[in-house]
Amino acid sequence: MSIWTELSGIDYRHAYVETGDVTTRALQAGPQDGEHVVFLHGTTGHLEAFVRNIPAHASAGYRCHAIDMLGHGYTGKPDRPGEIPAYVEHLLAYLDAVGAERAHIVGESLGGWVGSWAASEYPDRVASLQLLCMGGTKINPEVMERLKTSTRAAALDDDISFTRERLRLLWADWDEDLGDELTQVRYEIYHHPDFQRNLHNLLALQELDARERNLLRPDRMARIKAPTLVVWGNKNPFGEVPEAEAITAAIPGARLKIFNECGHWPQHEKAEVYNPLSLAFLAEASKAE
Repeated sequence: MSIWTELSGIDYRHAYVETGDVTTRALQAGPQDGEHVVFLHGTTGHLEAFVRNIPAHASAGYRCHAIDMLGHGYTGKPDRPGEIPAYVEHLLAYLDAVGAERAHIVGESLGGWVGSWAASEYPDRVASLQLLCMGGTKINPEVMERLKTSTRAAALDDDISFTRERLRLLWADWDEDLGDELTQVRYEIYHHPDFQRNLHNLLALQELDARERNLLRPDRMARIKAPTLVVWGNKNPFGEVPEAEAITAAIPGARLKIFNECGHWPQHEKAEVYNPLSLAFLAEASKAE
């Protein structure tokens, strides 16, 4: 199994889209007239996090976009701290560039944080939200330090085992074949000079002052009007199930689905469960509009 076999059944485009002053890398698939679904990865991640999800969603008729977020992957890297309003601005610029007035947002970890903030500030642009092991609602110095330490080692040491260990944090049960391929993809990204120069900006939200400034508080989540699905792994190393329950309680009408034997990447590790759940949720959200 590889990234290419995951994508082999669909017609897709690996694109670079001009979004304001930043060039954004995207994987696009599905009919041009389909409802837009935008997939947002986690901290220091990249669009390959969704290779097991794009085919099912594109085949169901959605216009899919998995993007490298601002400063991430092969997207442009302006020298400014990666804080949530900047990520939201970049997301909206991407939507404008592809002609999407509204989009369903699927956000994993940091991506869910960005999607929730966008939905609270720009409700007319967000048709629905899926929050996959979303971060940003708590300040946990131990978790923040683990993320900083593991990412710096992966990016700044030439030994690829550090990149593999950083990626392994996301899985409860490591997928040897696809995991090794994703390790190589991530290693190449992490060891690009532009990525290394920008690493401090990507880790800005792991610093106490910046995190406090950007925290996704209950009063902000209460403003979210979009239909919302929270998905969590019961072995998520960055947040336990009570955190997911609190997020669900804070967002009006949100529902929660817990995946057993699953870590921080439910859309990937449990794709066979996640994809039909997501498609059913999207169909229901579309009918409700």
